Amino acid sequence: MARILVVDDEPEIGEILEMLLTHVGHEVRVATNGDSALQLARAAPVDLIITDIFMPGKEGIETIMEIRRDLPSVKIIAMSGGGHTGELNYLRDAVQLGAVRTLLKPFGNAEILEAVRAALGA
Repeated sequence: MARILVVDDEPEIGEILEMLLTHVGHEVRVATNGDSALQLARAAPVDLIITDIFMPGKEGIETIMEIRRDLPSVKIIAMSGGGHTGELNYLRDAVQLGAVRTLLKPFGNAEILEAVRAALGA
């Protein structure tokens, strides 16, 4: 199936997504920040990156911008538990920067699996 990189600073979210996506046949790697995600994606090809928006260090928006610049064929799903902060909608911004799908945390297994299927088909 697909090679997927999950990026989230919360280790339990990375572990859960890794188990779920591996269970349905994907090859999954996990990174805890944008810098390590970019290193992994540059070192070994990936088809899809699922990234959190709010992370310490290199946050998701900056990570998306670098992925688009350096790895333009990689599909991106942006996820966040804080998609609306004040007047800024970071998930909307993620789409404008190149994410093909967004997910608002918390989300269920069916929702993430559908987003992955749609993103890989886009």
